[in-house]
Amino acid sequence: MIRNFLFTIILISLFLVIPFSVCAQKKSDQSVEIAITNVNIIPMTINNHVIYNATVLIKDNYIQSINNEIPDGVKIINAKGKWLIPGLIDMHVHLPSDVNTKPKFPTEAPDIVFEVQDIMTLFVTNGVTTIFNLNANLESFSQRKEIQKGCVLGPRIAVAALIDGGEGNGRRANTPEQGRQTVRIAKAEGFEFIKLYSKLNIETYKAIIDEANKQGLKTVGHIPNVFQNDLKGAFVPHFDMVAHAEEFSKSAKDFNYAEALSFAKIAKENGTWVTPTLTAMEWIADQTNSLERLESLTTLAYVHPLLQSKWLTSNSYNKNSTPETIAYFKKLVEFQKLLVKAFKESGVPVTAGTDAGVSGVVSGFSLHDELVLLVEAGMTPEEALVSATRLPAIWLGLDSKIGTVEVGKLADLILLDENPLDKIKNISKISGVIVNGQLIEKDKINEMLSELATKNNTLKPDFDWKKMMSN
Repeated sequence: MIRNFLFTIILISLFLVIPFSVCAQKKSDQSVEIAITNVNIIPMTINNHVIYNATVLIKDNYIQSINNEIPDGVKIINAKGKWLIPGLIDMHVHLPSDVNTKPKFPTEAPDIVFEVQDIMTLFVTNGVTTIFNLNANLESFSQRKEIQKGCVLGPRIAVAALIDGGEGNGRRANTPEQGRQTVRIAKAEGFEFIKLYSKLNIETYKAIIDEANKQGLKTVGHIPNVFQNDLKGAFVPHFDMVAHAEEFSKSAKDFNYAEALSFAKIAKENGTWVTPTLTAMEWIADQTNSLERLESLTTLAYVHPLLQSKWLTSNSYNKNSTPETIAYFKKLVEFQKLLVKAFKESGVPVTAGTDAGVSGVVSGFSLHDELVLLVEAGMTPEEALVSATRLPAIWLGLDSKIGTVEVGKLADLILLDENPLDKIKNISKISGVIVNGQLIEKDKINEMLSELATKNNTLKPDFDWKKMMSN
């Protein structure tokens, strides 16, 4: 009897330990000591002096040395003619969560489950090594834990709890005390930032920001609709970042550069940063007019088939479009470019974000698109790269760990075939990615994307959005 009992305990222990060991072993196998030789380093530090023909030693997931001797037994990557930059940071993403299409009894599994690795593959294969989830939920912590355990190869994830006003699902607050309590609960649940949303009333909005500051949480988000005729009133101390340049448009009357400069001045005086999300607005405007570009989008193959179906067959931007909305969104696209130019002239810090999850905005790939649009709006390639590396690391409080290529920083790096300072589109010419010390070479990147596209194509018949939502 005792013997059987002990055997059972040992067996249970093995089942508990084995999954963790497999993940830990997977991470250990991928993380090896690496020396990148003959590489040109674009460090993205403040002076940003390029270090030519350098040797970078990576050990235990950190940048161990630059231009020191290479120890024996190290994997050597000859990167002659290539360029090394910090991993990119997307400051505005929305990650898919498992879906229930009908009421469930306790313990019942969701109807639709998104594989975490499929979600994260798009980021890491594009050199996006940190993301900011701006509508995180409890499942987001599980996704992050899978990455931290080594079960999934993915980016670092910062999480924000969204608080809105009015009625509906999610965190809602309609009085200052409700707002303060919601902030305290979000912090207790482990959320690291607070996202403000459009339906908050003035008193609750201000109380949330004040309480978040007391709790040591930065705030980011929309400018509530109630400030439409009083934009300056929204810019109170510790409103730390506006999540879209589009938010300023709510108060625009002339949509010209003088007005953009006046808005930028308000943000600058309050110390508020901005994430423009130009690519999201461009995609929205495009879809109000036609779905042709979306239908021919090659990267659509990497999007989960349920979302593909939704974007193509139940596209609200296209379905609800009128000649007036088409003209309005076209005007917004142009005004956002003026806003970026005004932010630059006024010294407002800009961070790159995409609003990945919006139809057409494909995770990972879209951050490359955002950088191109920022340059088209008046930034230099270097300024655009800063907006996706050093600056977001500073805002997130991670600048001691990521955002630049320096000794002692985490090894989140991108190896490029051509110099992105010459042409920002070179950001897409990836030779390899190092995520937390784990090397993904070009052949592996292509293999991961190809396998994902094949898998999605196979699953397409099972994920018809209209059918699944009507069941």
